[in-house]
Amino acid sequence: MNSKTVLITGASSGIGKALALAYAEMGYLVYAGGRNQQRLDELVLENANIKPLVCELTNKKALIAASGDLPQLDILILNAGNCEYINDAVNFDSDLFARVITTNLISVGYCLEAWLKLVKPGGQLVLTSSSAQFLPLPRAEAYGASKAGLSYLAKTLSIDLQNSHIDVSLIHPGFVSTPLTDKNDFPMPSIISTAQAADYIVEGINKRKAEINFPKHFTYLMKLISLLPFSIWKKLATRMNK
Repeated sequence: MNSKTVLITGASSGIGKALALAYAEMGYLVYAGGRNQQRLDELVLENANIKPLVCELTNKKALIAASGDLPQLDILILNAGNCEYINDAVNFDSDLFARVITTNLISVGYCLEAWLKLVKPGGQLVLTSSSAQFLPLPRAEAYGASKAGLSYLAKTLSIDLQNSHIDVSLIHPGFVSTPLTDKNDFPMPSIISTAQAADYIVEGINKRKAEINFPKHFTYLMKLISLLPFSIWKKLATRMNK
């Protein structure tokens, strides 16, 4: 049996759950992080290689307290996140903004403080951002800002962790069918399943890719559009928002 270890946040549902099962089936010892004890207990029943790690990522003290017995890690995947939209920019909802930024970005800092020191030399750090960070999208002031910040964080960490021999991979998924995207009230082109997303991510991590973008035709299109003058994209996005 493979003795390698991986810690995955957001493992009680969506992409995180699919990744936990994928790595467990590969023989990894998987520490599955999440807030929902019941869902994690159900996940453990699916594969004996999975161990639950119940933690609230936005509570720094509780997170560190829950991490006391963790071993050294081969891979640390910080995947947990949330999405809420600003539906009325004039009456800006600062509480919503703070909530999303805290969940998607600030809590990652807490996780790094608690767990990055556990990653072995030669190990890997993986952060899940979003293809939304390639373009400013309608109503995505909070979500897009959090993911753009996360992408910047990952790239700077990839520089500063070179001497520690820790590789950093940055994930930019397109639309993936999860409980989060189920709430969306707009078309989601090229949407894929969580199992497909997990396959892309595992393959990218195995190859130690700096960026893992999928599905490729969708993310390439997003990157291509981002090269346009902003004035052109602004007109297109404004029409989308009507």
